[in-house]
Amino acid sequence: MVADVIKPNQDQLSRIFDRALANEELTPNDAIALLETQDPDAIAQLQTVADQLRRRQAGEVVTYVVNRNINFTNICEQHCSFCAFRRDANQDGAYWLDETTILQKTADAVAQGATEICMQGGLNPEAAIAGRSLPYYVRLVKAIKNAFPDVHLHAFSPQEVEFIARRDDLTFAEVIAALQEAGVGSMPGTAAEVLDDRVRAILCPEKIDSATWLNIIETAHRLGLPTTSTLLSGHIETVPQQVAHLDQIRQLQQRAAARGDRGITEFILLPFVGQFAPAPLRRRVGRDQPDLKDALKLMAVARIYLGQWIQNHQPSWVKLSLDGAATALTWGCNDLGGTLMEEHITSMAGAIGGTCQTVASLQGAIAAIGRPHAQRTTLYDLMA
Repeated sequence: MVADVIKPNQDQLSRIFDRALANEELTPNDAIALLETQDPDAIAQLQTVADQLRRRQAGEVVTYVVNRNINFTNICEQHCSFCAFRRDANQDGAYWLDETTILQKTADAVAQGATEICMQGGLNPEAAIAGRSLPYYVRLVKAIKNAFPDVHLHAFSPQEVEFIARRDDLTFAEVIAALQEAGVGSMPGTAAEVLDDRVRAILCPEKIDSATWLNIIETAHRLGLPTTSTLLSGHIETVPQQVAHLDQIRQLQQRAAARGDRGITEFILLPFVGQFAPAPLRRRVGRDQPDLKDALKLMAVARIYLGQWIQNHQPSWVKLSLDGAATALTWGCNDLGGTLMEEHITSMAGAIGGTCQTVASLQGAIAAIGRPHAQRTTLYDLMA
């Protein structure tokens, strides 16, 4: 539990910054104080400290990955209140890509220099072989890896793992191990939204609860499968709930480190886009596009709070635009994400950042802030 917070003065905030620069871990109340301050001098100092820690923990080089995002189906059994992507099977706009199309998209990506395929989709009950889900997903992974053995598959969220396990009466470990053996190289840390079940009851009442998300991610870590981590921000959540989410992510990574696991490779802030979200949530939030100032502040606090444990922090150019994401590189972020080549989930919600970036556009955005750039792999090895 986070205690009631007494708003600190400038001297108290400065002491928090001093402790951060001394590599002392912030408490949840420290992080709340930083997020709640409206003092311009304190916010400027927050940016400076986050940027200093980014330089110390991740260096000056801004990285990016050449990848393709394949959302293989938007048919989904669930009805999340923020989602403009999902469709029923018989609804206009519903789609489900066959293996031939997915392999064609992968071939096109590889021809453009992609080293990663990021693949996620809706929870489609028909995505099964002889009534079982896991064989379908395994066949899909093997088809890609057999044709393109050098491509890294960053695929299937904890929600998808739970869906497969529930339908096939398997454990999470059995599902993850089978996907890993087939060729999945890492797991997206999506479907986290906010790790607070009061928020989830409104945003995504049919989704897994916070404990299940944490369990699946930790199971992946224990099996040697790295993951990313995310936070969906800027909707109905409170500052203490944001911080509690960061704290659970930090604890998760601390446990991975204690076991000697790679654990989480990066943290990605995903600001809420609501232009075409379902009307009830859109009205409640009262804003269609992210607030860049709020996102920058939260990314800076995330760097300070997580940075010793998760050194790579990435903004979302899809949600913030490339200019906004480049600005985030001066607020604690060190990675600009991927080329994506296509994106449907956020763009269908009304995002203005686009669905594709070229290597040249990513490099240009990095050069514009005076930093060097380098292509990386999914797991943050630098490319020659």
